[in-house]
Amino acid sequence: MMAPGTIVEYIDKQKIICAAVLEIKNQRLRLLTENNREVKLSFARIAHKGRMSLDLSAGRDKAAEALKERAKQRKDLAESVDIRELWEILHSEQEWIDLKTMTDFSFPDEPSEDHESAVMRAFFSDKKYFKFRQDAFFPFTEEQREQMGAHAREEARKKRIREQGGDWLKKVLSSDDTDDTKDTKDRNFSQTLSEEEQEYADILKSYYLFEKESPHYELGRAMVQQAGIGDTENLFRFFVRIGIWTRDENIDLYRYEIPTDFSEKVMKCTLDRVGTSGKISCGNHRRDLTGLPLITIDGQTTLDYDDALSLEKRNGEYLLGVHIADVSHFVEKDSPLDREAVQRASSIYMPDCKIPMLPPCLAEDHCSLKAGEVRPATSTMIRIRPDGEILDYEIFSSFIRVSAQLTYHEVNIMAEDDGDISALLHIARQFRNQRLANGAVQISLPEINVWIDDKGELVVNRTNRESPGRMLVAELMIMANWLKARFLAENGLPAIFRSQPAPRERLYKEEEGSLFQNWMQRKLLSRFVLSTEPEPHSGLGLDAYVTGTSPIRKYSDLITQRQLRALFGFGKPYNSEDVQHTIHSLEQPMRHVSRIQNRRKHYWLLKYLEGKTGQKEEAIVLGKRKNSYQVLIPEYMVECPVPAAGVKLKPEDIIRVIIQHADARKDILTVFMG
Repeated sequence: MMAPGTIVEYIDKQKIICAAVLEIKNQRLRLLTENNREVKLSFARIAHKGRMSLDLSAGRDKAAEALKERAKQRKDLAESVDIRELWEILHSEQEWIDLKTMTDFSFPDEPSEDHESAVMRAFFSDKKYFKFRQDAFFPFTEEQREQMGAHAREEARKKRIREQGGDWLKKVLSSDDTDDTKDTKDRNFSQTLSEEEQEYADILKSYYLFEKESPHYELGRAMVQQAGIGDTENLFRFFVRIGIWTRDENIDLYRYEIPTDFSEKVMKCTLDRVGTSGKISCGNHRRDLTGLPLITIDGQTTLDYDDALSLEKRNGEYLLGVHIADVSHFVEKDSPLDREAVQRASSIYMPDCKIPMLPPCLAEDHCSLKAGEVRPATSTMIRIRPDGEILDYEIFSSFIRVSAQLTYHEVNIMAEDDGDISALLHIARQFRNQRLANGAVQISLPEINVWIDDKGELVVNRTNRESPGRMLVAELMIMANWLKARFLAENGLPAIFRSQPAPRERLYKEEEGSLFQNWMQRKLLSRFVLSTEPEPHSGLGLDAYVTGTSPIRKYSDLITQRQLRALFGFGKPYNSEDVQHTIHSLEQPMRHVSRIQNRRKHYWLLKYLEGKTGQKEEAIVLGKRKNSYQVLIPEYMVECPVPAAGVKLKPEDIIRVIIQHADARKDILTVFMG
């Protein structure tokens, strides 16, 4: 029973406080503490009470001094309690041990209330061995002790990283001896990082790239808070300063975990396959077309040639050949190389680099239709009347030899004077007209090419997609893909068929649309659909469609080729479930490829525009927003907002804008009317 003067103890802010009861009223206690303070507590807050009483008549100050001395004695006694030894003796019992019993174990010679308090204090300060409550203790098992030890070490590690890593981050960013306009990566600065600093950098990089999805999110955020750097974009500047990234680092490659090299396992599989498949025999499955003159038409920097054309004139009719590199000859189903290819889904083309779907020794050599080299192929031979009517076609495996490799520019020059090129162009135009008559939506927009040249200079130019060379290749590839889709459907084989519902609205007929209408029409197209069964493709004006002309760079095209080869006696075809599984497997990586290519091109375009501040450009008004107009700058085919500035404009109006500011890293382009 407590009364005024009774010595009690309670826990406050993780400390045990010694106090004396001054008054008991309404189930609450008014106490004087060892720190000479008065506090009011409920009975439930008392951790230890005994029979000892303090004489309060000597005055408050002397009472507080006596309490402090009593607390010191109890602390000194607590230091003599060997909790580990007690655990060694008692942990096998696995039962609760009350305070009195534990005090008897700790102080076997007539223990007092001071000894009880000492035991409680000792166990309160060291919770590694026993569960603790006010009047009892329960020993942890050995396994629990190991887990707690591991947890304690991990917490200590996190504390070190938070404090030391945060201080390092702050120091690097506050340094004045680093020029942020220059890269440190080329100086191998990152090689000077200590093991601890590399650990800090890896945690911060994961936090920056993946944010809340990062396994190091909490720790990374704590380091940033410790450094007091505020905006996490300062982390990018930090990575540049320590030399692990350049100012133009493509962070999407890290964010989407895109591999830029091939593993030893994949390369071994590739070299083994090249060694066993290098010699191509005709046999009963391939036709020898090496005597047929073939040409490729590609860009000037192309190395992975996967399509070639041939043309013969027979009895007043054309025999058009579309020949595709037989990549399946080298890439076996479910091999390490094949599994790597499906994970990549596609080659990635960016202004500053290319990441191939297949190792370069295949993509740019053994699979590539290089002039003068015999290559396995899948050939589509199409008999066509001069008016463009397709009489019949045949698809088969072959081996071919390209005679000449032409560029789009060369074909544009040859278009009027070269008979074969003119004929190919005529066939392409006739097929385009047929598609348009069937309701195809022809979107004709210039392409902005952005690349880094051999001198490291950023180059931007416009390409006319409707030039003779590009139009010719595009239409003939569409024709070949359409016929492959029909061929597979007629033979009852599933494939990755592409279809597209009608657009939400049509803004023009055939090819009559203005630049504004073509740009806006693209926004109105329905999403394409992939399935195992053929359906109409409204955008192309065709009753069925697959893609199969780029198997070096697209896995879906490789699937098309394998299905065709199965019909020619090369292995078993995929069933519908297999194809559907592949469609699902390709969905996410293809989404990443598209995003990376678009964002990287946009980044370098903005980088180019950073040097065009003050430049005037023509712009087409696309529409009105709340306080601005959305415009298209045709010179760069880029959209951006322009402040309304009290001017009334309507869609398709032509205005002049001045480039005010561009920031590639922050994805900002600011213009104003002028």
